[in-house]
Amino acid sequence: MTLYLIGLGLANPEDITVRGLKTLKSCDVVYLENYTSILQKNVQELENLYGKKVILADREQIEQKADELLDKAKKGDVALLVVGDPMCATTHVDLLLRAKEKGVQTQILHNASIVSAIGAVGLEVYKYGKITSIPFHHANVSTPVDVYKMNASMGLHTLFLLDLDPKSGKFLGIQEAAEYLISKGVDSKTLAIGCARIGADDQKIHVSELGKLHEFSFGNAPFCVVIPGKMHFMEEQALSMWK
Repeated sequence: MTLYLIGLGLANPEDITVRGLKTLKSCDVVYLENYTSILQKNVQELENLYGKKVILADREQIEQKADELLDKAKKGDVALLVVGDPMCATTHVDLLLRAKEKGVQTQILHNASIVSAIGAVGLEVYKYGKITSIPFHHANVSTPVDVYKMNASMGLHTLFLLDLDPKSGKFLGIQEAAEYLISKGVDSKTLAIGCARIGADDQKIHVSELGKLHEFSFGNAPFCVVIPGKMHFMEEQALSMWK
């Protein structure tokens, strides 16, 4: 009788670990958290691959109706599948705390996340500063730019995660993110990296001036933007692959 938080990796259902798949198959109930990120496959394809019924769980299910999930974990083994790594979203920390209060045993099975996979662009991962998100409704939001300025002052790279709502099919695009940053005072000539579907076979990475990212086609979500800080010459060479 355990709640398992199982990371799926970034893009393909086959990216699940051998241990994660073995655990999932032994569970009585399987949920797929469906709001912090998305896979490039639909639920039916997951069910065919895993051989289990998969229940979509939106934000309300996880944050406001967590007791329903936790009550099931008191009676049997429950899997919560999470795109990326389960512990890269604060909402899952909250779920673990609720589980502890209810006396529900938990176990985390980690996997790749955007935090590590962003290394694909060629910048050194340990030189990233605080990660920030750009929300859909950002007209009066300054936090992402404040975080960027703080990181830049220390020569650190900044990763901007772009908002998404898979249930409604809404995804904040790279062009809109760039326009937001420029509107808040970031120079349009600032070097920037637009990324789509990092970790997928068809991932897209383009390096350009922030104000020119709209010239590239990125395809489907999820999206993120990186603004480099102070770069080593090897990082500069690596970025040239994407220009």
